[in-house]
Amino acid sequence: MKITTLIVDDEQPARDELAFLLKDLPNVEIVGQGKNGVEAVNLIGKLNPHLVFLDVQMPGLDGLGVVKKLLEKKWHLPYFVFATAYDSYAVQAFEVNALDYLLKPIARPRLEKAIARVRRLVETAEPTHEKLDRLVQMMESRPSAQKNKLVVKSAGRLFLVNSEDIIYASIEDGVISIVTRDFEGQSNFRTVEELQTNLDPQVFWRVHRSYLVNVNHIKEVVPWFKSSYQLRMQDRKQTEIPVSRAQTRKLRELLNL
Repeated sequence: MKITTLIVDDEQPARDELAFLLKDLPNVEIVGQGKNGVEAVNLIGKLNPHLVFLDVQMPGLDGLGVVKKLLEKKWHLPYFVFATAYDSYAVQAFEVNALDYLLKPIARPRLEKAIARVRRLVETAEPTHEKLDRLVQMMESRPSAQKNKLVVKSAGRLFLVNSEDIIYASIEDGVISIVTRDFEGQSNFRTVEELQTNLDPQVFWRVHRSYLVNVNHIKEVVPWFKSSYQLRMQDRKQTEIPVSRAQTRKLRELLNL
């Protein structure tokens, strides 16, 4: 019996490497590849694969977000092998819920073991809904100490960033960018609201629907068009961020303008 397989990862080299490792394994057929969570949901619905290799950390809709979306839709679920590069808490969650996972970079012997495990599950038709549901709940209720650090993907690497080092965050086309003094990259949160709930509300201010700023990293308040303002931040580019009309009044109150 061939195991129809879907690969989902936002980085092309990672997809290519996994496809290369899988091509020599017997009775494994790659039926498609996706580069983000939205594509993953659509492809799973269209192709109905036995198995999905799913990256945990993806901009926009991440791996756990994909599972949550499928559970909400009450679709028939494939078996998932999660790929993760950093998160010991995620690894613990996968182990507790008896779902397989791979640590990047992926080693062939570990991949072969994962395929063998999936093959046994496919043959016995063991259901996964309850395990996946527990996994999502466990990840969403991770301890608050975990929330003080955020994962930021930059130049193909995953960095753990202290929240106080974040200068500002912005969203464009559904992807959240995080900017620090040293670098910028992408967050795996899906919305600014979701990111905001993981940060100190006394420090991070939603000055615009597309921007969340760290008030401790505001360098200058710049008067702008029609009595509005922009905030010049302390990043290397000294980015100027617009303050929405709704937040201009709060800015004036804070600074006695």
